[in-house]
Formats: sequence, structure tokens, C-alpha cells
Amino acid sequence: MESIEQWKLKGDWFDVCKCNIPCPCYFAQTPTGGECEGTMVWHIREGHYGDVVVDDLNVLALASFTGNPWADDFAGATAGMFVDERADERQREALQLIFGGEAGGWPAQFSELIVEMRGLEFVPIEFEIADDLEWWSARIPGHVEARAEALSGPTTSFNERVQVHNPPGSEVGPSAVATQGVAVADQAEGFDLQWERTGQSSKHMNFDWSGPDQP
Repeated sequence: MESIEQWKLKGDWFDVCKCNIPCPCYFAQTPTGGECEGTMVWHIREGHYGDVVVDDLNVLALASFTGNPWADDFAGATAGMFVDERADERQREALQLIFGGEAGGWPAQFSELIVEMRGLEFVPIEFEIADDLEWWSARIPGHVEARAEALSGPTTSFNERVQVHNPPGSEVGPSAVATQGVAVADQAEGFDLQWERTGQSSKHMNFDWSGPDQP
């Protein structure tokens, strides 16, 4: 792949992180306690890079940072990335170009927040999500267990989700709709990052990206 092809990805994104509910980061604020660490998951429902189809593949990242990631003085995040081992050689190259920011679009902007990329591994990534967003989960055997349930409470309407429209610090880009959840499993180990906890913030958003000439 000598030049950047036209590409498009649509799918599901979610995170589980250290922050209290709701995570301040997607409101473009400083994380709970001033620092955050967590898991981000992308499930591609439909996608292509040129003629390379990447439907049903998954990407997962572990990340850690201090301060407001959207502030001008943000020092940058540390991250490591896992890519679905089911991807063949051309699919792997396409996903690395897109998620590494080299193929433009929103990932090119988002990747500017990362100052230290500790590595990339090809692993089995299991992804599941309820059609009604009652829960979402991802798992990498031996590395990651991430599962959340939709946030609810005494005044939540039955079968309606707690959502934020147009969050100002959306990790998937502008005009997103975030469904707030609570992590029931958040365990990770990889790239010299490690944590285990429950009960903290999680959120789900759909993404719809294209490139290289559209953010």
C-alpha cells in the first residue's frame, strides 16, 4: 500500500476507565483525580480501505494519561494497541494505517493525543454487545476483561438509556451520542500497564469515519 486509499469505517466504540461516573473526559474536562487509565474498544461493523474489506474486525487499546486530554497544555497519553488476529496481512496493514493516524480522518486527529506508543500485538479479541445497549463487552484471554452495563437508577425510564448527545470531548469525533454505563469488569495487563477494578465509568458510542480527506 504505497499511497493512502479512500476508506470508511462504521461500528461500535466503548471504554471502561478509572474515572467516576460520568467520566469527565468526554465533557472535555480533567479526569477524576487528575489522571486516567482505561481500555478502549473498536468493533468494525462495516469497513473498507480501498478494496480491502475489514468488516467484523476489532481493535483494542490500553491507555494512561494525566490531565485534560483536550486542553492545549496536555502532555500526551501512553498507549499500546491490540489488533484482531483474524485480520490477514492486507487487513492488518490497513488497520494500522487507519488507527495509527496515517490514513487521515478522525483517527489522525485522535492519534495526536498519544505521545508514547508502547507496541502493537495481534491477538484474539472477543466482542459482544446487546442490541438494546443493555450491556457491552470485550475480552482478550490473558490480557483484558472489559464489560459494562447500561447505567440506570430510580428515575430512569424503563428500557431507555442514559445518553449524552453531542459530548464536547467525544473520543469518536463530533456529533456523537454516548450511552453511559457502569463497568462490571475492568481488568487489563499489557504494555507495562495493569489494573483491576469495577464500578467505574464506561460509555458506548457509534463511530462513522472516512478518509483520507474527511475528518
